[in-house]
This record gives sequence, structure tokens and C-alpha cells, in this order.
Amino acid sequence: MIVITAPTGNIGRHLLARLLESAPAAGEELRVIVRDPARLPDAARGRVDVVTGSHSNAEVLDRAFEGADAVFWLVPPDAALTPQDAYLGFSRPAVEALAAHRVGHVVGVSALGRGTPLADRAGVVTTSLAMDDLIADSGVAYRALACPSFFENFLEEADSIRENGFFTDSVDADRKAPLVAVADIAAAAAGLLLDRSWTGTGSVPVLGPQDLSPNDLARIMTEQFGRPVRYERQPLDEMYTTLVGYGLNEAFVQGIVDMKRAKDEGLDAGVARTPETASPTGFEQWCAQHLKPAVLS
Repeated sequence: MIVITAPTGNIGRHLLARLLESAPAAGEELRVIVRDPARLPDAARGRVDVVTGSHSNAEVLDRAFEGADAVFWLVPPDAALTPQDAYLGFSRPAVEALAAHRVGHVVGVSALGRGTPLADRAGVVTTSLAMDDLIADSGVAYRALACPSFFENFLEEADSIRENGFFTDSVDADRKAPLVAVADIAAAAAGLLLDRSWTGTGSVPVLGPQDLSPNDLARIMTEQFGRPVRYERQPLDEMYTTLVGYGLNEAFVQGIVDMKRAKDEGLDAGVARTPETASPTGFEQWCAQHLKPAVLS
């Protein structure tokens, strides 16, 4: 039995689709934890066991982890909380349930940066790495998918690109870094969940096929859209003020700012790209399939 948390989210929906295709042939049953079962895809209906509720709730987890062999663990960031509550507080009931039900394997979504000098001052990334340690200390075999920023974040910029011709971030315009498509993260998770021959704890980087800078991204967008797109760098203090103005928790906002500062200092640059750490989807391909329709609609 494989349990999937956040099955309707960006990564979870891709993972669920993959496992619906491949799990039956492997003799695996699927269970999902979901707040609103109506949001599950039609393809899942009648084919997965559904536990309704939040995967931060101990009673929900107790039902979901009964008889489970493996769990896909993803914490949906909650900017109304402190980073410690959003990641560690959210995950503590799961750690207790994993031990109580003797779940053997867990695959989690985390971040790059472990082992670098920046890891202990990288805001929400630092807290995410602490969450990995919390889960690993439960005694399960654990693999953290160590991810850079997602291509899908640019969908939030579609309106600005369409109306103003630019997107924003806080890193240097020429700072090259890995980026990844969420579908590739889901593919890595599916492989680990279906082949559980691995033991112990560790991280699995998912780096995309190449490092790109904001200027590289702007060039690719310009080519794809047939109109000029530029990058505008946002100062960190301006980012902080804007996010706090939206009513977000100040500690969480500071965690985002600290993460952005660490990324600008090279947080994501410490892992070599190899055939094992690279993933296939390039930005050009993703941009043509997903961002271009959103911008030009």
C-alpha cells in the first residue's frame, strides 16, 4: 500500500496519475489523504482508497498509515504560520504515526543546500532540511527529493508577463541555477515508491537538464512568445514589505527572504548534474506547453 499526501497539488496530481498507470502492474494498492475528495481526478475514482482530512491531523494519519508500506510526504507551505510550525509542527504527527504503524519507506519533497555553508541560514529551506531530519530520525527508510525552484512558479507571473512584459525575482540577472518541472519530481518519487529496494536515509537531487539565469529565461520567453520579455530584480526589503502587506506571517516572510538571499549566494549550485541527478524536461519545452498558453490567452 502506497499512501499519497497532497494528491491534488502540483506534484501530487502528477504522481497520482503516474501511479494509477503503473501501480496495478506492480501489485500495489493506492491510498490518498485529501481534504476534498471531489477534487480528485475521475481516473482515481473507485481505484484508490480515500482518507478525507488533513495530513497534519493525528487521527487522519492513524487511519491512512494503517497497513501502509510507503508514504509520499509533502508539506503544503502555510504562510500564515511560522516556518517551524508550517514544516516541523505539521510533520510531527506523521512521525509518530510512521513509527506506530511501522511504515517502511517514505519519500519526501525537500530542497537543495544540505551540506553547504548556506544551509543553516537559508530560511524556509533550513526548516525543510530540519523536517527531513525529523522524519529520518523516526527509523523509516527515507529519501528527500532535493529540488531547486520549480518552472511552475512562473505561472504566477503570467499576468505580469502578458500585461507588463516582465517577470521578477530577487537574484542577480546572470546567476545561473537549476530549475525543474514538477512532473519530473513526480517521476522521481514514483520510481522510489515502486522500487523500495533502497534502505537508510539520503537525498535525491532532481535538477532539470541545465542551469539557467533570469536573463536566460527572459531570452527563452521572448523567443517562445514572439514579444520582448525582460527580467526585473526586486530588492529583498521590497519583497519583505510586499509580502507582509498581504497579511502573511512575518516570520514566514523572513524565511522566504532568507531563502532568496541564500539562493542568490549559490545555495542551489552545490550538486553536480549527472545522468542520475538530471531530469528531462527543459524550460523551452515546458514554456511552450504551459507558460505560453497562459501568457498569450
